[in-house]
Amino acid sequence: MDITVGQKAARRLTLTAAHVKTFAELTGDYNPLHFDESFVANTKFKRLVVQGGLTTGLLHALVAMEMPGPGTVFLSQNWKFTAPVFIGDTITAEAEVLSVHSTKPVTQLKITVKRQDGESVLEGEAWCYTFR
Repeated sequence: MDITVGQKAARRLTLTAAHVKTFAELTGDYNPLHFDESFVANTKFKRLVVQGGLTTGLLHALVAMEMPGPGTVFLSQNWKFTAPVFIGDTITAEAEVLSVHSTKPVTQLKITVKRQDGESVLEGEAWCYTFR
């Protein structure tokens, strides 16, 4: 697949309590913000939020499976979380090619993740390398 500046790709996922539980089992992230409704009720979030790693994990799938595609890994990431993602939210990860190295399989991407209501929950950029 030839990658060109301006090319875009997206990937969508609805996050469930099962995702949160599985992520915690894999990583040990049992933060009460993800599991304890009485705890989170006393925070600005008011309801259970998913781990940030689930949000960024969708980006890993996007670059590895959609664009640039199979064989791709991140070289660097520079992004910020701009809003929470709650259990039950559907998020859409989007990548847009900003630049393509002229002699190496290296791509710079603009990265955004949005909730189903259109609010941005993550913004930034990443550099990727594709093994072909």
